[in-house]
Parts: sequence; C-alpha cells; structure tokens
Amino acid sequence: MELEIVAIDKPENLNVILGQSHFIKTVEDLHEALVGAVPGIHFGLAFCEASGARLVRSSGTDDALIELAEKNAMAIAAGHAFVLFLGDGFYPINVLNTIKQVPEVCRIFCATANPTQVIIAVTDQGRGILGVVDGFPPLGVEDQDGVAWRTKFLRTIGYKLG
Repeated sequence: MELEIVAIDKPENLNVILGQSHFIKTVEDLHEALVGAVPGIHFGLAFCEASGARLVRSSGTDDALIELAEKNAMAIAAGHAFVLFLGDGFYPINVLNTIKQVPEVCRIFCATANPTQVIIAVTDQGRGILGVVDGFPPLGVEDQDGVAWRTKFLRTIGYKLG
C-alpha cells in the first residue's frame, strides 16, 4: 500500500463537501435533495463510480461548478467518493443534514471552505480515502476576547439571536 495526498483544487472561499456513498443512484438523489432543500441553489457534484463502467458521474445547477467537481473527482479517483461544490452564498450548514439523510450516503469526510488535502490509500485493487486535512493547526486557546468576537460574529451573520 502507498499513501498519496490530493489537494482539493478550488477557489479560496468556495465550500466543498467530500463524502462517500454506495450506489450509482447517488448523483440523482443528491441533486434532488439539494434543490429540494435550498431553492435556487448553485452547485456542482461529481461521483466516482466504483464498479461497472467506473465513470465519474456528475450533475448540478452550475456548469463551472460541475466541471470543477469532475476535475477534483478524477484527481481523487477513489471508489464511491463524491465531491460537491456549493456556489457563492450557499453553505454546508444549510444542506449537510439533508445530504446525510440521502440513503446512499455512508459518510462525510469534510464540509469546508478551507484548503483541503485528501489522504488516499493506493492498493493493487484501487484507491480509498483515509481522511482529510482540513485547514491549518490551531495557534492557541481562545481567550475572553476570542469568545466575545465569536459571539458577536455569529449574531452578525444571523446564526444566533440576541
């Protein structure tokens, strides 16, 4: 077995969700779940088929995001992995539970706008995702100023009241 690191190639502030599922129906079901959860959502989705024709299957509502998802799926090239990019103004917090409820979805590796590296195991059979490196290590422990900033920020963007 060998290990390989694949960096998710994306614009700096674009959100990506990386997951694993178990069936070719994933593409259609994730598409339907996303457009049902957030009207007008912009996204691109690609899924690595692990048997049969072994193609990258894709869908979405934004051609550039679909192309970006396909490019990253081909770079990862791990069976039954899916890569989902959300358009500007759409966030994982708005769709993550919906995605988790799709019956084919087995796991979510990450949902982030941070720089992301995917750790891939390469065997004689194929490739599998072992995990991800999401962003950077912490620089310290939050103090009272940090708590005040976080509290204010969450209220400013509308995720907490009061």
